[in-house]
Amino acid sequence: MQAQASTASHVKATIRTAEAGERRSGSHQNRFRRWFFQGLRESQKHGSHCREQDAWWKVMCLTGVDYFSSLGYAPGIAFLAAGILSPVATVILVLLTLLGALPIYAKVAEQSPHGQGSISMLEHLLPRWKGKLLVLCLLGFAATDFIITITLSAADAATHVAQNPWVPDFLHNKMVLTLGMLAVLGAIFLKGFREAIGVCVVLVVAYLALNVVVVGDGLYQIVLNQQTVGNTQNISTWIERLFHSHGSIWQMIGLSCLLFPKLALGMSGFETGVAVMPHVAGDSHDDPKSPQGRIRNTRFLLSTAAIIMSLFLMGSSLATTVLIPEKEFADGGAANGRALAYLAHTYLGNYFGAVYDISTILILWFAGASAMAGLLNLVPRYLPRYGMAPEWTKATRPLVLFFTAVAFTVTYLFRADVDAQGGAYATGVLVLMTSAALASMLTVWKENVPRRLAFMGITAVFVYTTVINSFERPDGMKIAALFIFTILITSLISRVMRTTELRIKQVVLDEKAARFIKDDVEESGFVRIVAHRPGGIDYRKKEKEARETHNLQGKFLFLEVSVEDASEFTYDTLEVHGVETEHFRILRCESTAVPNTIAALLMHVGRKTGTPPHLYVGWTEGSPIVYILKYLFFGEGETAPVTREILREAERDPSRRPRVHVG
Repeated sequence: MQAQASTASHVKATIRTAEAGERRSGSHQNRFRRWFFQGLRESQKHGSHCREQDAWWKVMCLTGVDYFSSLGYAPGIAFLAAGILSPVATVILVLLTLLGALPIYAKVAEQSPHGQGSISMLEHLLPRWKGKLLVLCLLGFAATDFIITITLSAADAATHVAQNPWVPDFLHNKMVLTLGMLAVLGAIFLKGFREAIGVCVVLVVAYLALNVVVVGDGLYQIVLNQQTVGNTQNISTWIERLFHSHGSIWQMIGLSCLLFPKLALGMSGFETGVAVMPHVAGDSHDDPKSPQGRIRNTRFLLSTAAIIMSLFLMGSSLATTVLIPEKEFADGGAANGRALAYLAHTYLGNYFGAVYDISTILILWFAGASAMAGLLNLVPRYLPRYGMAPEWTKATRPLVLFFTAVAFTVTYLFRADVDAQGGAYATGVLVLMTSAALASMLTVWKENVPRRLAFMGITAVFVYTTVINSFERPDGMKIAALFIFTILITSLISRVMRTTELRIKQVVLDEKAARFIKDDVEESGFVRIVAHRPGGIDYRKKEKEARETHNLQGKFLFLEVSVEDASEFTYDTLEVHGVETEHFRILRCESTAVPNTIAALLMHVGRKTGTPPHLYVGWTEGSPIVYILKYLFFGEGETAPVTREILREAERDPSRRPRVHVG
């Protein structure tokens, strides 16, 4: 007996231990799920992401790792495009930056303070599916810009490492280096946004400080009029050659305007600047719908970044053009793709040059952080709302893993080649800037004539730049088209897979509608609802048809659902209004899809009354394929089977599920 008791006690202890282990395991799993999908529950509850916000100058550093890092290659690109005319062409670029791009994106920041960008501004210009298709195309270009920014910057950093003679042989594999950098970047964003901001601040401050020394020393060398081994001996010789080669100053300006599209990549930071607006802290008393403090601080961000970059571009262009021999800019030359690094090594010594190289590699590697932040803000704002992405895309960490996987794929397909990705990068940047210019122009169209003409001129310049770039680098448009096609196909698949979701977040009955339902429950114990097409046959004929088809006895309600905009997927609040016509009682509402709306209302009535309601609906006549397509794109079609399937998925308990009668 004692042995049996001991054995039983041991079994019970083992069971308790196993149960405790299961609870701990479940707790660990739940803790991981909460961490991994952090932000999803809040976004479902409040309709937006919970944002980690910081001071505008810190967020500027987040965009600056992309914007400022272009100093590593911008002077070299400018010289290859314009030769000794490079400083003049750079002045044209700076003028367009300050007088064109900056006013445009200041207007975008005002119109889209929650990070929607110019895409949202254009969405409202075209109704329904036309607007959605425009958004999907622009998201394709945005994905091109941001994903290629991530992969190209990492590949460029890996190239700098691989070409450095001091690094060991095992670090010369560009593909491995690039993938490793992308993995670390993704891991930082998995950790949290503030960690990414902190890294960006350190990198940007260090990189700009080193560039102040390099560019400042270069200009100092020019002022001293020292003899160099370059293509010009001093500033005077450079000016003489400039006028000898290009004639008057007007000819120089005209040629610089023609060459401008090749220099425009230095403007890439503006789009990410407005995309990360939700991270910019505003005033404590900001109106959530129109946060003026955040708008003001974002304008500070854009203006400060533009002024800093403009000063560096002009100074670096002049210093590199005057001080570096022309042959060194060519392919294989010591200054190819690293003009400022060449000056650092030549005039400040190899030790300082090595420090500058390390700083350049780090900021190029982390330049993808601003692009990642832009994607994390843009995608959840559009695709889930259209039903074209799963709900988990509203959470940050799953998206980080997804975008990191996409970056891995793109890097593998392009073999971590910087030049092969350059065309796609330029195309994405310029198309987005052109869309911002167009959206801003249309926004100010009703304002005074001078302002309208100014924005028209800016838009014309960006259209010209985009067209020229597309003709010169058609590969960029091809890659962007591939991104657009992929987004369209995956969006359609997602929309199809999510068709049986309720979609309605909240149902609100007005006083009369609530009274109708209460009266029916008190009289018969449950609610009978007959689906009726708005504007269809009159109520007397419908009543007679319903009673004969379904052998329907007693009182019932008509339900009419008007489709407001079928291109939208979710509907925040369904407002149901009760209407009395003669002795007929009607429930009327507007939504995005008939079956989903009917199912949401039935579920709401069932919860309120404690009794499953009954729905009476007829079969549709015609091809089921046609009606399925009609439902997908126009929100109505195969009402009976789709409503039944939505209810089946929403309520797994058959005893509590609303009843659907079809005749």
